[in-house]
Order: sequence, then C-alpha cells, then structure tokens
Amino acid sequence: MFSSCMSAVTSLSLNVQPQTTVELPDAPVSEFISSPAQAEAAAARLAPRLFAQAGATDVVGAFPTQEFEWLHAAGLLTAGLPAQLGGAALHTPAATHSLLKVLQHIGRGNLAVGRIFEGHFNALQLIQQLGTAAQVARYAADARAGRLFGVWNTENPAEGVHLEPLANGRYRLRGAKTFASGAGHVARPLITGALPDGQGWQLFVLPADAQPPVLDTSFWRPLGMRASASFRADLTGLELEPEDLIGLPNAYYRQPAFSGGAIRFAAVQLGGAEAVFEETRGFLRGLGRTDDPYQRQRLGEMAIALESGRQWLRGAADHAARPGAATDEGAEATVAYANMTRTAIETISLDMLQRAERCVGARGLLQPLPFERLHRDLTHYLRQPAPDGALADVGRFVLEGKNFEA
Repeated sequence: MFSSCMSAVTSLSLNVQPQTTVELPDAPVSEFISSPAQAEAAAARLAPRLFAQAGATDVVGAFPTQEFEWLHAAGLLTAGLPAQLGGAALHTPAATHSLLKVLQHIGRGNLAVGRIFEGHFNALQLIQQLGTAAQVARYAADARAGRLFGVWNTENPAEGVHLEPLANGRYRLRGAKTFASGAGHVARPLITGALPDGQGWQLFVLPADAQPPVLDTSFWRPLGMRASASFRADLTGLELEPEDLIGLPNAYYRQPAFSGGAIRFAAVQLGGAEAVFEETRGFLRGLGRTDDPYQRQRLGEMAIALESGRQWLRGAADHAARPGAATDEGAEATVAYANMTRTAIETISLDMLQRAERCVGARGLLQPLPFERLHRDLTHYLRQPAPDGALADVGRFVLEGKNFEA
C-alpha cells in the first residue's frame, strides 16, 4: 500500500522484477486516468483539498504523507507514464502544456507537494528517456504501487557522491547529497554520482527502502517549504547493482532536457502565485473592500500578472513541442526560452507577493490566515539555482542573433 511506503520507507522491500507485460495497479486507486486532459482535471479537483490541508504539514521535518496518498488515488503518480504502462502520457512533448497545468494546479494547492511531485515526474521521465525497456517497466510498476521517485543532484563538492567499483559491475557509494527533497519518504531517488578516473557523472536509482541513506535532518531549517523534507542524505557505504545504473555517463546533463526542465518548477511556482491571488481576492471580499478603487487597481495588476504567467507557460510548452526541439540548434533555443520563462515567472511571483501584502496589510499577515505561509513558501521556492546565469544566457542568445523558432 502507498501509505506504508510514505510513512516508513525502510519498511518496504523491492519485489518487482523486470517485465514486458502491463500489470494492473498494485495498490487500490479510486480513479484511473489515461489522457493528459484527465490528468489536468484530476489535479484541478485535488488542488482545493491540498490547500485546505497545507497548514497542517507546515512544520520543519514534516512530510505531506496524506497528500501523496491522495495523488496516488487520483492516478497522478503514474500520469507521466504511457497509457500502456498505466499512465496518462504526460511525458510526451505534445502533452507539455497539460503537464505544466497539472503542476500549476498542484502548486496552487501546496508548494511543498508541488516541489516533490515535480521531482517524481522528472525522475520517471529521465528513466524513460535514458533507461532500458526492462528498467522502464520495473520502475513503472513501482510508481503504480505508489512508490515515490525524486531527483537528488545538489551536493557540496567537498563531500560529493562517488561511485567506487566493486566486482561484477557493482559499485559502493561514498559521499552525500544536500537538499534531498522527500528524504526518508522517496523510495526511488534518482541520483548523480562521479565515476572513477574522470569517466563522468552517472545516474542511478537508489532502492532507498532496502538501503536507506543516513539523514541529517538538522540541515533543513528553512524559511519556507518546510514539509518538503529536503535533508542531507549520506550515501556512504551503500551499494549498487548494475541494473540500478540509468543511461550512459553524463547523459543527465544533455540539453535541452537538463536546463529546459526549468519550465516545470516555474509552473509550480506560478501555482503558488495563483493561490496568493485567489486568497487576496477572497480576503478583500470578506472585508467588503471590493469598492475601494486602490484595491481594484492592485487586483487588476495581479490579474494581468497571473495571465502573463499563464501565457509564458503556454509559450514554453509550444516551444518544447515544436519540430526540431531536440536538434543542437533547437535545444539551444529551447533552453533560452525556458530561461526566459523561469525569469519572467520569478518576477511575476515577486510582484504578486508585494501587491498582496499591500492589499491585505498587517492584519492579513497574521496566522492562521494563509498569507504568511504562502509568502514564506513561494519566496523560498523562487530561490532556484543560477538565476543571473539563466538571464545572461538569454542575453547571449539574442545578442548572437539566434532565432527562438529554430
């Protein structure tokens, strides 16, 4: 059952073998979705329920266990798989806009849930892009059983993860990852590690239920996103089998998939900005301040900003799905457009927070109203790596006279 997976990763055992036939879900679900449109609808229905629960898990070290049970029951944990493996085909380029809308809905409900869900989707997508058919079938079965995936890439270079060779293609791990979101609850983290003798970076799936890393929970003392459980995870001494390795060395860093994926976290962030907008409007209605011309002006500006973000996501999705996106020239354009999108949505979200503060005043920032939590979570989540470098890359691209329609 999914609940046992989420509540105690170490209580699980991996009994799934590589397979070529499709199995029914291993845990009972209340909804089966098989198309991008159905995935969108499921996420939209779930968002208010996530929002209502978000305050209960807003505790350092907590994890939204129940919320991921809901996502599993809604069929969303497998939505990134093809229909023949029990999914809704959100992994295809043609479904990118539906994927971004799903992520926006989940982010509107709870940004911490959205962060972990985006990592779950990313890991399954990378396995499908880089793994063997047997690996894809194996991990699809895990997803159907409700096991959570994630991507752990961030590390302190002085203590980074290394793969030390053993006999018969096996490896022993040494080192740690930081900001390991969902640590202790993600059963199948997809992790990068350095191969010996400069052979490059290797992706691998750690069976964290059978081989749990040592977690340093004191690392995670954040401003916001408290329930994402982004601990330090020490992998030293754990061992890998050859079938745990995903793809060739350095495959994880190929473009446009590596940097172009920024549009996914931007979609979750825009969902958080949408929640700020909706709560601000509801707050003013509750106070009877809807006739105030200055409040109307601010809400008008917030509505424009939100719609601008939606259009950026639509443009990014169209760009990712266009013919030639995977060519060298097309990949460069896709990455530049993704960098524009993440930058624009960061600006939109920051502006949304500032206008909301002016609308609700000091009274609105008192607990138990949600603004204080929304402000912390969105502010923290907006701090994605290398924002200046992303913007500078856009400038380089346009200064070189290159075309976004390549």
